[in-house]
Amino acid sequence: MPSPDEVLATPLQFLKGVGPRRAADFSHIGLHTVEDLLYRFPIRYEDRSRLQPIASLKPGESASIAARILSCGLRSTRRPGFKIFEALVADASGPLRITWLNQPFLRDVFTVGQHVVFYGPVEIRGGAGLQIINPQYEILEEEEGETIHTGRVVPVYERAGTVTPKMQRKLVHEALQRVPADLADSVPEEVRARLELPSRRAALVEAHFPPAQASVDELNRFATPAQRRLIFEEAFLFHLGVLAKRQAAAMDQKPAPVLVDDRIRESARRVLPFRLTGGQRQALKEIVDDLQRRYPMNRLLQGDVGAGKTIVALLASLVAMENGLQVAFMAPTEILAEQHFINIARLLRSSRFRIALLTGSTSAAARREQLALIEGGTIHLVVGTHALVEGDVRFHQLGLVVIDEQHRFGVLQRATLRTKGLHPDVLVMTATPIPRTLALTVYGDLDVSVIRDMPPGRLPITTMAKPESRRDEVYAFIRKELEQGRQAYVVYPLVEESDRVDLKAATEMADHLSQEVFPAYRVGLLHGRMKPDGKDRVMKAFVAGELHVLVSTTVIEVGIDVPNASVMIIEHAERFGLSQLHQLRGRVGRGAHQSHCVLLYQSPLSEDARERLKAMTETTDGFEIAERDLLLRGPGDFFGTRQAGMPTFRLIDLVRDRELLDTAGREAAHWFAREAPAPAAIEKLLANWEARFKLIEVG
Repeated sequence: MPSPDEVLATPLQFLKGVGPRRAADFSHIGLHTVEDLLYRFPIRYEDRSRLQPIASLKPGESASIAARILSCGLRSTRRPGFKIFEALVADASGPLRITWLNQPFLRDVFTVGQHVVFYGPVEIRGGAGLQIINPQYEILEEEEGETIHTGRVVPVYERAGTVTPKMQRKLVHEALQRVPADLADSVPEEVRARLELPSRRAALVEAHFPPAQASVDELNRFATPAQRRLIFEEAFLFHLGVLAKRQAAAMDQKPAPVLVDDRIRESARRVLPFRLTGGQRQALKEIVDDLQRRYPMNRLLQGDVGAGKTIVALLASLVAMENGLQVAFMAPTEILAEQHFINIARLLRSSRFRIALLTGSTSAAARREQLALIEGGTIHLVVGTHALVEGDVRFHQLGLVVIDEQHRFGVLQRATLRTKGLHPDVLVMTATPIPRTLALTVYGDLDVSVIRDMPPGRLPITTMAKPESRRDEVYAFIRKELEQGRQAYVVYPLVEESDRVDLKAATEMADHLSQEVFPAYRVGLLHGRMKPDGKDRVMKAFVAGELHVLVSTTVIEVGIDVPNASVMIIEHAERFGLSQLHQLRGRVGRGAHQSHCVLLYQSPLSEDARERLKAMTETTDGFEIAERDLLLRGPGDFFGTRQAGMPTFRLIDLVRDRELLDTAGREAAHWFAREAPAPAAIEKLLANWEARFKLIEVG
């Protein structure tokens, strides 16, 4: 008799009713074993114990009906290639028309006489009366028992290739019959008892085939005790892995922790151009505490645009250099690396430390000379781009790595840089505020410091949303700012499908602004198809004040600092995501002058677009913006493209399950501290964990 673990590890191919073809379809969506199948929630639940008679249907509601097909067929429309599949169905109370738009394959699915359950929105269309549009459906076989498909609350699964929701229901039912009563539980018994969680097996059964008294509303909110227990289990295991990862990292030993004394404190005070804010002081304290520990720092420094992260990183660098260590300071672009180099060189001018800039543009001769000085330890701090991680860069004693805008670097680049020192301390910085729940999961193995306040003297940016019809007002406003010596950005969205259209529009806009709107001023154009040196030339001209208006189709480089730019115009603002709008707005407001952001939009606005523009005009707090963006878009889209190292959760929804995640985090920390697992147990836990959450190490 197979053990419970062996039952769960059974490849799906060997589950009755699957076979190689369906196993391949399951594999395509990441389901390989019985356990994978059982830990895939239904997408929704239908109460088929109360199917509605057709005669009782009302427009504007979603309904489940069971009916017989009287006739069905495909009809063409005036739109070429667009077809409608229609079926006339009836139950004992009367007939109803069902319509699917552009799904011609249904002619091979439905035949007259079939008994089908339909679930979908009831609408009135033209003169055709009531009908259900694009419903979910399930064909019922007469001879089958009705116990799992109708007459109860029924789980509905997302289709997997050729595997229909109904097939999956049968397979899940079959798999549950094989799971023994003594299934081992991954949540410790005392935790289950304290939180009143059902057992693992009971939770699996009830999450798929709920008892008669279960609330369909609760089920569809994934809020029943069985569902919450399984979500908690996943969160608990995730947190245990994070704790194990931190423990494993703490076993690495630095050659020696740094020391901080009065001489070093005085050295830091000498380079500091202003008083630090409370947030900066707290972040610096957390970083310096890390530097003084035996194991390497792995910390994320989060702060909104302009919060003053760079000066905090520089002071930490100074502490490392005063301890005889070298520092590598990495930026995502050459122009940003140059900007950091200029600012750091200015601040360290009176110190004894030598700094160097190393980018792709560094000449071969200068590079050879710098590499020798870095390897010999004569250069103490190196600012650069990804060129810093190339094989010929060798450090004498690399002790601290600072990575700016870390999400722009690949995981392998970060890993390569870490290997260049003997377990160096690593500080990664980002100006992209990340909601707390996402920070917990994406940067779970990093300690997080947050700077929430802004340096004194920074004025909040005023943000206005204006319809296209008020463009002339906006131009008059820009002209007034230019007359006072300020500069302006005009940004176009770049949507992949319409690259050429957008580029043409932006190019025409630059010409129009230059020749007709602002003929007395110099207008530049920046777009994604320019060569890197061309982009750099335009950006440097804008930084130097040689251009007054910069039209751009690309997101202006993160971190570019032009204190004199006081106006940001965002064309077609309705087409940008909320975080993107906030990042763009952060290009202004970097000097002493009042800055403005104007969101030009085209009507009519979708509900989401209206919410995004409303959020932008109501707050300049990047953390508030990030939370709203997460609620609007969901975690999957928050980073635009999927972030390397973002965990793959089976059951957890980062918005819906925030409280459960917090509870699981606390419980995991208590259990881990009490049990103090040995290194071998941690290694085993991590091997399972990385496979389970499909994780690549971040940091």
